[in-house]
Amino acid sequence: MSEGTNGADSLSVVRGASQRPGAAEASEQGPALTLVAAQSGRYLNRHLSWLDFNARVLALAADGALPLLERAKFLAIFSTNLDEFFQVRVGGLTEQRSAGLLTLSPDGLTVGVQLEAIRERVLTLVARQTSLFREVATQLEAAGLRFSDYRSLDDDDRAHLDRVFEEQVFPVLTPLAVDPAHPFPYISNLSLNLAVVVGDPDSPATRIARVKVPQLLPRFVVMPDGERFVPLEQVIAAHLEQLFPGMRILGQHPFRVTRNADFALEEEEAEDLLTAVEAILRMRRRSPRVVRLEIDTSTDDEVLSLLMRELEIGEEAVYRIDGPLDLAGLWALHRLDRPELHDPPLKPATQARLAAAPDGPPDLFKVIAGGDVLVHFPYESFSTSVEAFIEQAARDPDVLAIKQTLYRTSGPDSPIVRALVAAAEAGKQVVALVELTARFDEATNIAWARVLEQSGVHVVYGLVGLKTHAKTALVVRREAGGIRRYCHVGTGNYNQQTARLYEDLGLLSCDPELGADLTDLFNYLTGYSRQRRFRRLLVAPTTLRPRLLELIHRETRRRGRIFMKLNHLVDPEVVEALYAASTAGAEVDLIVRSACGVRPGVPGMSERIRVRSIAGRWLEHSRIFRFGGDSNADWFIGSADMMSRNLDGRVEALVPVMDPGLQARLDEIVDVLLDDDCLSWTLDQEGGWHRVPRRTGVNAQARLAELARVRADGRDADGARALGAEA
Repeated sequence: MSEGTNGADSLSVVRGASQRPGAAEASEQGPALTLVAAQSGRYLNRHLSWLDFNARVLALAADGALPLLERAKFLAIFSTNLDEFFQVRVGGLTEQRSAGLLTLSPDGLTVGVQLEAIRERVLTLVARQTSLFREVATQLEAAGLRFSDYRSLDDDDRAHLDRVFEEQVFPVLTPLAVDPAHPFPYISNLSLNLAVVVGDPDSPATRIARVKVPQLLPRFVVMPDGERFVPLEQVIAAHLEQLFPGMRILGQHPFRVTRNADFALEEEEAEDLLTAVEAILRMRRRSPRVVRLEIDTSTDDEVLSLLMRELEIGEEAVYRIDGPLDLAGLWALHRLDRPELHDPPLKPATQARLAAAPDGPPDLFKVIAGGDVLVHFPYESFSTSVEAFIEQAARDPDVLAIKQTLYRTSGPDSPIVRALVAAAEAGKQVVALVELTARFDEATNIAWARVLEQSGVHVVYGLVGLKTHAKTALVVRREAGGIRRYCHVGTGNYNQQTARLYEDLGLLSCDPELGADLTDLFNYLTGYSRQRRFRRLLVAPTTLRPRLLELIHRETRRRGRIFMKLNHLVDPEVVEALYAASTAGAEVDLIVRSACGVRPGVPGMSERIRVRSIAGRWLEHSRIFRFGGDSNADWFIGSADMMSRNLDGRVEALVPVMDPGLQARLDEIVDVLLDDDCLSWTLDQEGGWHRVPRRTGVNAQARLAELARVRADGRDADGARALGAEA
């Protein structure tokens, strides 16, 4: 199969499978499926498209213009992303193959062909990551930060590591023998291990043992000078004679296992949702199916054969790495206090309307009553907007109730959680809908949900069969004219940490119809309701899909205009609607961060569709929708991506932005994003991603940060349109 250019300016997934699917499917599934697959070509494969997204992350690690520790950060993000990809996407595909499912993906590929294409692409990406790690490590050494090999250390350094091993590492290690008397141990998910080959001094026989590298210890041991780092597995390997006294140490080989974590939630078989989620966590901890084995390239055949046999995998699940395993550990390096090796810190701005007055903090209820407020993170402050809104509601004696959805937060120490606890303790009616099934945050969410319950907050765990992904808050306040409802609807989580790392939008409003909609939505989430109609909100799984398709259809004409910015766009019905709009003469601009199933620029199908992706310092996370190209355009922001799971299997909410001034601000954001030629990539009709040629040097994230500063200073934002361009 052919591979697209893997240079700095273009990226593509394995093309052979997605473009010419016939031969592989014929051998695996027969001629009937071959015909269906051969007629496909309207969609790009969602899994391969996601790998292209991670390739764009890796391209940031390759960017020599970035500070070195930021490049190391992107290597860590790439590793973390790939771990989740194997646990969920490859895990799900592997289970489908094991079950013998014959279902084709929307782009016409069988499970087997997708797994083959994924492997080919991942091998290329991981080789690139290893090469980049060496490059970054070399440059870090020149900057005084060195990854040291244990064998290169002098006697004093080794004596220090001897003490570290004796005091911190040795007490928590447990060597496990593998022989007829000792069955092969369970290798936990994402754990780093050493396969140790030992021999008896009095016998030629050899044995293999497994030593788990403790996950609670730092990935790299810091030397006393604070400038050198030794991989923890090397420290353990250098002291194996203490774990196997009297034995000959014949070899040691690092390896790492990834297991399937994509388990279906059988809610109807449990007493309640909490019990069901706890069962999922137990299953994940003891997942039986291995989907990836990472090994050092020096691993000998005997050890590899043992691992493959005991883990019950074939060669297709083995990934040989010519470098350190688990580069997610580079996050620890990124936390070093070396300002010259980091991006300059961003100080989020506070909008002039939300800024403190000389006599104290603003009355946010009065501000919102004076007109809707749109906040843009991380350029504008989360703490002086959304956090301050919830905190003021918790303190205000006239606030009667606070209702909020919580998908991912930073835990019990979160200011949002503390405010909800304080409100409940003050006697207010406080409802928190905690989504227990937020993937890989389930245990954390269970823990802080119990903290909320103990404080008197009414905690609800959502609807059976529907994950609650909407980002909404409702405050009910008693005022002179009666009860008034204040609302927040956003694109991101109520999490002050990710609000500094993710690009997101939020709307604060006291629009009566929006307040009535949120009241109905929370009643739908917490009680028995068949609510199917809303005044302002578009809500999945009821009104969102049909209304979006209606809006796309409205623009399916000459001079129609559609804009979407979102994380994923793979739902076939939505993609087909966009193709129809393009064919009818509409202009369609899409900014898709991750997986995109659209083939743009295909004559007679999508020639008026343009797709780009922005990869930069902050994770592009907001969802923005515009239908129409004039002052009568409909604008929405919210939580939903265009995926079947979001539209049909989750509770999502999009809110219309109706204030003309805020619509103009969204228009400004969109213009900046479409002008960007520093961070943007474009998608061609064959599925290849290419950097946008640099002409004007517009860095969208830098420009939006400058616009936020200008707005906070009360200056004319129009005068800042030329600012923020960075070469």
